[in-house]
Amino acid sequence: MSLFSEYEEETVLVTGGAGCVGSNLSRKIAELNAERVIILDNLSSAYEWNIPKLDNIEFINGDILDDRVLKRVFKERPDYVFHLAAHFANQNSVDNPEKDLMVNGIGILKVLQYAELTGVKRFVYSSSGCGVYGLDSKMPFEEHDISINLHTPYQVTKLLGELYTNYFHNLYDLPIVNARFFNVFGPGEVPGKYRNVIPNFFYWAMSGNSLPITGDGSETRDWTYVDDIVNGLLAMGIKEEAIGEAINLGSGNDHQVIEMANIVNKLSGNKEGIAYVARRNWDAKTKLLSSIEKANKLLDYKPKMEFETGLKKTHQWFAKNWENIEKSAEFDY
Repeated sequence: MSLFSEYEEETVLVTGGAGCVGSNLSRKIAELNAERVIILDNLSSAYEWNIPKLDNIEFINGDILDDRVLKRVFKERPDYVFHLAAHFANQNSVDNPEKDLMVNGIGILKVLQYAELTGVKRFVYSSSGCGVYGLDSKMPFEEHDISINLHTPYQVTKLLGELYTNYFHNLYDLPIVNARFFNVFGPGEVPGKYRNVIPNFFYWAMSGNSLPITGDGSETRDWTYVDDIVNGLLAMGIKEEAIGEAINLGSGNDHQVIEMANIVNKLSGNKEGIAYVARRNWDAKTKLLSSIEKANKLLDYKPKMEFETGLKKTHQWFAKNWENIEKSAEFDY
């Protein structure tokens, strides 16, 4: 029996499946010989060219807030649901807090209702380790040590999503798992105004611009390669011990922002260097580091990708897809 053979001949719904994690997860499940992988994405922050082109992948351009669309996808009776659709991320939520609440609050509630009515085998929710832990949480972050003293609407609604999944598990016995991602990076992540720092740094470096660091560069993040996140999600979909649990998916190591920026400039051949700018007022966390002991125990989760190797693979993806990336990257200058 091959690893993750449980997905063979099954129907899997991936909301937000056109993004970085979603596209890589969908490709992997399709390659595991799933009967069908349904990607539901409204392309508000993703692009159709980034969706894997495989015979057993079906893309539906639609919104999780649209009941007509949800009835259509759940009519296919998905066995597994990976709910990755979200209003992303912190700065976007500060600028658009009502939209954030609609998508990350009402959106997950709707998807959970349909999942419960159709009796899915597993509902895996993409929460945020960078969101649910606060300044009062002890480092490295352990799953029990969440905070209610948060700094952005995105952090609030990511925690709200966990409260909703727990509610459906407790009242309806829905088999849920909450995946707490830490600073995902890798191929498939398109840069833009409201995107993560690594794709934006590659975009600016490859465009011959200096890299703006909001702080002094000594800040650290627990950057986690997307393939390791995908393996953790697949395990969450099948491990009985994971049901009802919140589990960190991180690398278990942190790296300084200045270290990452220097590697990006080196890989890109960028001579413009670094530009230091003021820290954003909501960006209160100078260090992020996950504990992955629980993931190791319940999922046999062992991240494999070395940080610099992951950056090299990301750079290779940027170079290969540069024409599409240049057309798609959205920034306000």
